[in-house]
Amino acid sequence: MRRLTPASLKGNWSTLLLATGKDGRMDWARLEDEIDALIASEPCGIYSNGTACEFYSQDRDEFLRVSELLASKCHTSGIRFQIGVSHPCAQESLERLHLVCRLKPDAVQVILPDWFPVDDSAAVSFMKVMEENAAGIPLVLYNPPHAKRILEPDGWQMLKKAVPSLIGVKVFDNNCSVEWYREMRANSEGISVFVPGHHLATGIKNGASGAYSNVACLNPVAAQKWYGLMCTDLEAALELESRIQKFMCECIDPFIVKMHYPNHACDRFMALVGGWADVGAYLRWPYRSIPEEYVPLARKRAHDIIPEFI
Repeated sequence: MRRLTPASLKGNWSTLLLATGKDGRMDWARLEDEIDALIASEPCGIYSNGTACEFYSQDRDEFLRVSELLASKCHTSGIRFQIGVSHPCAQESLERLHLVCRLKPDAVQVILPDWFPVDDSAAVSFMKVMEENAAGIPLVLYNPPHAKRILEPDGWQMLKKAVPSLIGVKVFDNNCSVEWYREMRANSEGISVFVPGHHLATGIKNGASGAYSNVACLNPVAAQKWYGLMCTDLEAALELESRIQKFMCECIDPFIVKMHYPNHACDRFMALVGGWADVGAYLRWPYRSIPEEYVPLARKRAHDIIPEFI
């Protein structure tokens, strides 16, 4: 399989969620079943140890076992995969990188050090050291809205010039802002830009390359079919996106905006609504999880609004 490049890094990538019990302990059998379900959905790729995989909560042994399990199954099936080596501590992120290079992921995802906001010099220093230790594996920068340092599009080019192996960024698109997409297009040379999953059709229309998809948490098969629709009938895909956003606005956003659950509680909740994998209902301590009692109503509304996903 050829190494990922900015041109080939595209499409719908499914996220791995931790499979845990109420006590927060890993359930390895259920995690294996989840990976099998994701592979069966034939996504453009799978990535582990993003926010939905609660990377910040894993010790080294758990991190390595999750990574080895995903790598083994993806190599066997021929599915592309990325491993997040992210950690708020730069030294721990570097150690995670050392642990997984031998697993030969198609790329590794990193976040900028996150206890105190990094300036440009520290950001470049961090990324250059990660590049030097990645054994030629490409880097993808995960820069979500809650990061301590949020880069504007021109900041991507600043990093790209210093770190040639940076092939992609995972970022927020300011709710499909026309100005943001204008700046994105002006600063995306040599960089694959991934936007929120529920904005993917708009992103593709405006020059983005793909999504590390929250929508795949609801139904990975439907999410991949939706991306396929974007490639053949973008207008139909945009119509479906409008209904996806209606579902998100009505059934998911209130948990964040009004009830103040963390964003990744919604990823896990959507997996419960979709019912495609038994990953459990609970985030690891200390984060609050959305009660399962809300699932039936959300599932009914999803069936009414986006029956393609239920």
